[in-house]
Amino acid sequence: MNKDKLQRVRGALVLTMVFFSLLAAAFWPALWRSMAQDQSANHPWMDKTLSPDRRADLVLQQLTLEEKYGFLHGNGMPGWGQPRPNAYLGNGGAGFVLGVPRLGIPMIQMSDAAYGVRSSGENGRYSTALPSDVAAAASWDVHAACAYGALIGRELRAQGYNMTLGGGVNLTREPRNGRTFEYMGEDPILAGTLVGNRMKCEQAQHLMGDIKHYALNDQESGRNAVNVIISKRAMRESDLLAFQIGIEIADPAGVMCSYNAVNGDYACENKYLLTDVLKKDWNFKGFVLSDWGGTHSTEKASVAGLDHEEPEDIFFGEKFKQAVQAGKISTAELDDHVHRILRAEFASGIVDDPVKKNVVDVEGGFETSRRIAEQSAVLLKNDQAILPLDRTRLHSIAIIGPNANTGMISGGGSAQVDPPGRGAPKWKEHVWFPTSPLKAIAAKIPGAAVEFDSGADPASAAALGKKSDVAIVFAYQWTSEDFDLPNLSLPENQDALIGQVAAANPRTIVVLETGSAVTMPWLNQVRAVLEAWYAGSKGADAVANILFGEVSPSAKLPMTFPRSEADLPHPHLVTPPPEAPGRRNGEAKPTFEVHYDEGLKVGYKWYDAENKPVLFPFGFGLSYTTFSYSGLKVSTGSDTTVSFALKNTGSRAGEEIAEVYAALPAAAGEPPKRLVGWDKVHLNAGESKEVSMAVKTFYLSIYDEASNSWKLVPGTYTLMVGGSSQNLPLVQKIDLK
Repeated sequence: MNKDKLQRVRGALVLTMVFFSLLAAAFWPALWRSMAQDQSANHPWMDKTLSPDRRADLVLQQLTLEEKYGFLHGNGMPGWGQPRPNAYLGNGGAGFVLGVPRLGIPMIQMSDAAYGVRSSGENGRYSTALPSDVAAAASWDVHAACAYGALIGRELRAQGYNMTLGGGVNLTREPRNGRTFEYMGEDPILAGTLVGNRMKCEQAQHLMGDIKHYALNDQESGRNAVNVIISKRAMRESDLLAFQIGIEIADPAGVMCSYNAVNGDYACENKYLLTDVLKKDWNFKGFVLSDWGGTHSTEKASVAGLDHEEPEDIFFGEKFKQAVQAGKISTAELDDHVHRILRAEFASGIVDDPVKKNVVDVEGGFETSRRIAEQSAVLLKNDQAILPLDRTRLHSIAIIGPNANTGMISGGGSAQVDPPGRGAPKWKEHVWFPTSPLKAIAAKIPGAAVEFDSGADPASAAALGKKSDVAIVFAYQWTSEDFDLPNLSLPENQDALIGQVAAANPRTIVVLETGSAVTMPWLNQVRAVLEAWYAGSKGADAVANILFGEVSPSAKLPMTFPRSEADLPHPHLVTPPPEAPGRRNGEAKPTFEVHYDEGLKVGYKWYDAENKPVLFPFGFGLSYTTFSYSGLKVSTGSDTTVSFALKNTGSRAGEEIAEVYAALPAAAGEPPKRLVGWDKVHLNAGESKEVSMAVKTFYLSIYDEASNSWKLVPGTYTLMVGGSSQNLPLVQKIDLK
C-alpha cells in the first residue's frame, strides 16, 4: 500500500472513530435511561405504596457486589482529572453515579445549582440566573424561597439532571468569605428556615436535594487545610443549627461534607459530625457525599459516616473493595451506604418519575427572577425621600459605573451561571449578566436625557453627575469560591468615585451589586443607597421598578454591615502558611487553625455582646411607607405565642417584616438576644392587622454539652418585637420553667 493510500485509510479510520464516539455520546445515555425506565412494574420495589426504606431494602437484596461498589463514587467530572471510559454517560454536570438498568434504577446526574444551573452555555443549553442566595435570604420570605427552589428544580430536570448540588447554608461568621453570596446570612433560624423551604420545593419537582457545606466551611482561605476549633455548644447553636432546621424541613437526599477539618478531623471523616450528630441525633436518612476532592481516607471516612465520594473513586473505589475483602470494612457498613443512596432515589421520586429533557421556560424564569430580585433589594438609606424618583421633575439622569450600560455582576466559582449567548466562562472570570441598568432606567422615563459614564475617569463621571438632575452610581464587589476578600471596601477605587460624584451632585443614589457587606466611607455624602446584591437575569428591571416606585422595597438585611474590618471578631483573616497549603484527594492533615473563640456570638450577636456600633444592623431595611407596632401580648403553653398590632402609617401599600427576638435568662450564658420568629405582612395605606406567631420552645433553648440535649433554662425571658435587631419598640418579660 502506497503512502498516500495509507494516509487516506488512516484518515477514514479516524473519522469513523470520531463518528462512532459522537454517536455513542448521543445514543448510550438515552439507551441507558430507556433501559432503566423500561424495567417493568413486576419488580416488587416498583410498588409506590411501599416506603422508600422498604423499596431500598428490596433492591439491595438483588445487587451484585460490583453494583454496590458502583454507588459509592462518582465517575469523573469534565475538566477534573483524566476522562473515564464511561464519561460519555454523563450529562455535562459536576458528576454522575451509575444506575442499575436491569433493576430499573436510574443514574444520578448531578449539577451545581446555587442560583441557577451551572455549565448551561458549555453544554449548549440555557439557565435562568436568579438573585444570589444571600439576596433571596434578604426577602425573609419562605414563599420566595419555594419559588426559587422550584424554578431551579424545573430547569435541572429540563436539562437532564436529577440531583442538585445547591443548598448552601454556612453562616456568615466571616463576611470576607468569597462564598457569602451562596449562603443565607448570619442567623441560623432564618438561614435554616429559608434553605429548608428552598430544598423542599426543589425536591417537589422530583429531584434529589443537597444541603452544604457540612460544616463550618466559613472561609475559603486554606479551605483544604484549615482546622476549625470550636466548642460543641457553639457549633450546635450556630452553623449546625441552620443545618438541623433545613434538614428537618426538607428531608434532603444528600448532605455534602466540607473541605475543612473540625476539631482535628476533616469534615468528610468526622464521626462526631457525620454519625453522632447528623445520623443519630437528627436521624438523617439520606446519604453523605463529599465535596469534590474532599475525601481523605477509606476506612476512617467510611466508619465516620461518609457514604459517597465525588467526583472520582480514589478512596471509595478499589481501596474500598480491598478494605471489604480484608475485613476492615464490614458488608453491613457497605450495605448501609448503598441503602441510603437507594432510599434517597426512591424518596425523591427520580425512580418513579424519570427525567425527560425538555425546553426551559425562559420567560417564566425571567418573571420569577425579577420578582425575587424586587423582594430582595434592601433600601439602606433614603434621605429627604429622594426615592421613589419623581418622573415629572426629572429631565436628566446620569448612570455611572463599570458596565452599568450593559450588565450587572454575578458571583463566581462553581455557582457561576453561564450568561446567555456564550460558552463557559473561565474559572474566576468576572461575569456580567446582560441586564442593562441604563436601558431599564431610560425605559421608565422616555422624555429625559439618560446618559452613561463608566467611571473610569472620576472627573468625567463627576462632570456628568453635576449637569444631571440626579446621579445614580452602580458600584460592585465581585466575590467567588476559591478566595476571600482582602477587605470589605469596594474594589477599583469605587469609593473615591462615589465620593467625587456625590461632591458634584448631592442628589446621588448608590446601587450596590455585592455578594457580602461593604464599608461605605461616602455614606454621609449620598442621598440614597439600595443594596441590590447579585440581582440575576432581570436585576436591572427590578432595580428600575424600585427606583421609580412601581415596587416598594420590603427586604431586610440577613447579615450585619459593620463599620470596618476592625470591628469583626477576627479583624485579620486567618490564612494558611505559604509552605503548607493543604491538598485535596490525599491523606493530608490540616496545617493551620482558626479558633472561633467568639463561639455563640455570630453576626449581630457579636456586635450586641461587644457593644460595637454598626453601619447597618441585621434585619434592617427601609420602605416607601412607614409602620407602627403596638399592643404586645405574650402567652405561654406548649409554645410561646406573641401577638401585636401592626399598622401601615404611610400613604401607600407596603410589606413589613416584623421580627421577634428573645433575651434569655442570665444563667443561660447567651448573647444579649436571638431571633426567634418573624412574619412578612402586607398592609394597604392606613391598614392595621393583628399579627400572631408561635415561638418554638426549641428556639428559646440552649444546647447542653454534658447531656447532649437542648434545655430550656428556667427564669425570666424578654420578648422584643420590631422592625430590625436594633429597633424593637415592644418589650415584655415572661417567666418560663
